[in-house]
Amino acid sequence: MRPVHHAPANYRCPFCRFARNEFDELNAEGDLVARTDAVVARVSPKWWPNNPGHVIVSPVEHFENLYELPQAVGQALFDSIQKVAIAMRETYCCDGISTRQHNEPAGGQDVWHHHVHVFPRYHGDDLYLRHDESVYVPVEDRARYGSLLREFLKEE
Repeated sequence: MRPVHHAPANYRCPFCRFARNEFDELNAEGDLVARTDAVVARVSPKWWPNNPGHVIVSPVEHFENLYELPQAVGQALFDSIQKVAIAMRETYCCDGISTRQHNEPAGGQDVWHHHVHVFPRYHGDDLYLRHDESVYVPVEDRARYGSLLREFLKEE
C-alpha cells in the first residue's frame, strides 16, 4: 500500500514534541504515564465528560497512521496499551476499558501521528454519544491521573 498522509506541510506534531520533552499546557511533563524506547503513554489533555484521565499511547517515532506502523512497534504499542489498561482498571476503579484508534479524516483521525486512546469506562457514561462535549483540561487536573498510573506501573 502506498503511504497515505494527511498532515499539512510544516506540521508540528504534538506527540513528537512530547516525546522530545517539549512541554507546554497541552504537553505537560506530569502527563507522562510510561515510556519505553518505542512507546510513550501520557494522560490526554482532552477529556470527555464522564471519562476523566484517559490515556494516549503512541510510538516515539513518527508514523502518521496504522498503515505504516512496523510490526515490532505495533507489538510494543499493544504491550503498553495492555499495561495502561490494567493500571487504569486498578487505580481508577472504573467498570471497564475501551480503546480507540483512528486513521485518516474519514476515520476520525485529527492528530497526524499514530496513537491509541485508552478510556476508563463506567456504566452509563455515554462515551460514544458525547464526542462533541470533550474539553481541554488544566495541567493540574491531568497530573493527579498521571501520578496514579505511574505509581501503579512502578510497582509492577
